Amino acid sequence: MAGKTSGFLADTPEPEGHPYIPAGSVEDVIQALSGEVDAVFRPWVADRFTLEWLEVSDDRLGMTRFDEGSNELVRRRKLRLDPGPITIGLHPALLEDEALYKHTFVHELLHAAGLTIHSKKHDKLVSKVAPAPSLKESPLLRKMRDAVLGNQTVQSWTCAHCGFEWKRRTVRKPKRCVKCARPL
Repeated sequence: MAGKTSGFLADTPEPEGHPYIPAGSVEDVIQALSGEVDAVFRPWVADRFTLEWLEVSDDRLGMTRFDEGSNELVRRRKLRLDPGPITIGLHPALLEDEALYKHTFVHELLHAAGLTIHSKKHDKLVSKVAPAPSLKESPLLRKMRDAVLGNQTVQSWTCAHCGFEWKRRTVRKPKRCVKCARPL
C-alpha cells in the first residue's frame, strides 16, 4: 500500500481475522466531538467506516482513506454532507499492544470524523479519549525505537568537555551531557 517502507514491523505475522473496534471507542469519540465545528462528518462516521489491516511491510501504524476523491471530499466538507465510504487501516503489529491499538484507532476515527489535519485540537481529543501509552508501557513502541536506533550511524554520544561517553538510547540528540550537564 505505501510506496516507501522502512521494514520496522515487517516481521509481524499476518493476522488470521479482521481488525476489531475497541469497546466503547466509537461512542467515546462521537461524544468527545460534540460541539466541534471542524468535525463535519461526525453525524455519519459511525456508519461509514470499515476496518482493514495494512500490509505488514507498511511503516504506518494507521491510515484513514476517504473513498471519494479529494475534490469531492472538499465539496462535502464545505456543504457538510455525508462523506461516503471511509476506510481505516491498522497495522497488524498493533495486536501486540492493546493500548496503542486503541490510541491509533481513535486517532484515525477522528480523522474520519473530519479532523483531517494533525493539530493541537486533534492531539488533545486523542489524548482525552485514548491516551498514548508511554514508552515504558508499550512493547511495540520500544521495538520501533530500537529498530530506528539500530539503523543510526551514531551509536553513542561523547561529551567534548568531560569526555564522558554513553550509549545512545534516544532518537533525538541530547542537548546536554548526562554527567557534567554542559551543552553538547
